[in-house]
Amino acid sequence: MSNEPITLTAGDAEATVLPGNGGRIGGLRVGGTDLLRQGERYGCFPMVPWCGRIREGRFRDGAVVHQMPLNSPPHAIHGTARDAAWRTARVTADEAVLTYDLTDPWPYSGRVTQVIALTGDALTLTMSVETYESSFPAQIGWHPWFNRTLDGTGVEIAFDPAWQEERGDDHLPTGNRIDPKPGPWDDCFGMPDGVDVTLTWPERLELKVTSREEWVVVYDEQEAAVCVEPQTGPPDGLNTLPRLVTPLEPLEATTTWRWTRL
Repeated sequence: MSNEPITLTAGDAEATVLPGNGGRIGGLRVGGTDLLRQGERYGCFPMVPWCGRIREGRFRDGAVVHQMPLNSPPHAIHGTARDAAWRTARVTADEAVLTYDLTDPWPYSGRVTQVIALTGDALTLTMSVETYESSFPAQIGWHPWFNRTLDGTGVEIAFDPAWQEERGDDHLPTGNRIDPKPGPWDDCFGMPDGVDVTLTWPERLELKVTSREEWVVVYDEQEAAVCVEPQTGPPDGLNTLPRLVTPLEPLEATTTWRWTRL
């Protein structure tokens, strides 16, 4: 199938999926109001095969050191799949399945599958990375840009992390865990019982971002949008907390955004 834009509908919710632009969600409208910041690099994009920054773009796999392009100098950021066209494998009225085959500059072969499923009050994103050849470290995550204001109403962010990853001057975790600090944030937090972050636009909408994963990056330093990014490990995790994809064991993750009218 082609990589043309896809529109999913359920009740008064509508999601636009853009396979040709990094497999991202281009828009999510609830009752005609778009929850995501619009623009070619916004919406919500999948972070794979890594999340956040890799220190100086280098990661080690056994004795071999691999160098990724420095697309956020001096680091490499957010994986390679957001810059590629994905393939549409299957579409129904309320669900789309996309695939992306890992290729250069990523040094390993593998397939990423993303399932986007819409209901009248939720959007669920599921992603897996599998290989039939060499094992390799990888990460999965999502990077949504939620509009800071809806119809003039500003958002409030609420969550209760167990810790915050101390951030160095290079924007990467130092390895120390500290008590969570007040925002603004461009920081990674640990939620061992699963990611659970609530965005509230008072008298408009409440949206809960949940995931079984225990890592979430919250970014609210931008005037137009806030980001809540569930992921399978911290920034630079290919080096500090590698999760191996093997022929017998794919890497899988899911996040759900559930909304309620206020």
